[in-house]
Amino acid sequence: MPRQRIAPVAPPPRSIRGFLLSAQNRMNTNESKILELQKKVAACGLSHIAFIMDGNGRWATRRGLPREAGHKAGAENFKKVVRLCGDIGIRTVTVYAFSTENWKRPAGEVRAIMRLLDRYISDAESENEENGIEYVFLGDKDGLAPALAEKCRRLETLTHGNRLLLNIALNYGGRAEITAAVNRLLAAHPESVTEADISGALYTAHCADPDLIVRTAGEVRLSNFLLWQSAYAELVFTDTLWPDYSLDDLAAAVEEFTRRTRRYGSLG
Repeated sequence: MPRQRIAPVAPPPRSIRGFLLSAQNRMNTNESKILELQKKVAACGLSHIAFIMDGNGRWATRRGLPREAGHKAGAENFKKVVRLCGDIGIRTVTVYAFSTENWKRPAGEVRAIMRLLDRYISDAESENEENGIEYVFLGDKDGLAPALAEKCRRLETLTHGNRLLLNIALNYGGRAEITAAVNRLLAAHPESVTEADISGALYTAHCADPDLIVRTAGEVRLSNFLLWQSAYAELVFTDTLWPDYSLDDLAAAVEEFTRRTRRYGSLG
């Protein structure tokens, strides 16, 4: 019987080969960047990064899309950025998801944001073991829909003690936070209140203050975010819109942090 000839496997077309090589090169480059960032983060003592995630609506508008599409893209990128922070050795991440002032936005946009939050929490519950994230929600949960507030509390309980702490500021305002803390303290200690008392009565009493606050989309203000906790935080502002915020942007923020000298009011 004649030997059957097996046709050689044709190599992939050049366009596919080029795409695969390019993807592999990007992966190798990102791994190298992450390793380098791990060293910088460990050396400079950067432990807690907070993000004011701005620019979702403008991202959508520039592409001729509804604002809701920008919030969806921003939510997807939020997951990636949190993972990157964990990869480079950050222990705590805080994000400004929805402020007390955001209720003034169009009702349809608010509903879309709340649907995204609800879906994100459901995904976080199912991916708990894989993600290793501890979730804490900062803000007035009583101002949320009861079902969403209960999901927030359940996720906090489920993920307590996980490796990476993620604070999500939801229905949050810095002035309201300080006012509520002071009123609670005065009710219990009417004679005097110390700075340590106030810090211990804030939503963030469970963690250290942020070392670095990053705001995207070109705005240069805190917008009622972590007003007490930001006293000695380093501030970095970037023109990058939040859905486009990447590993390169994160690396630039870390690099900027390493160039700062933190004196806390003393001579250095």
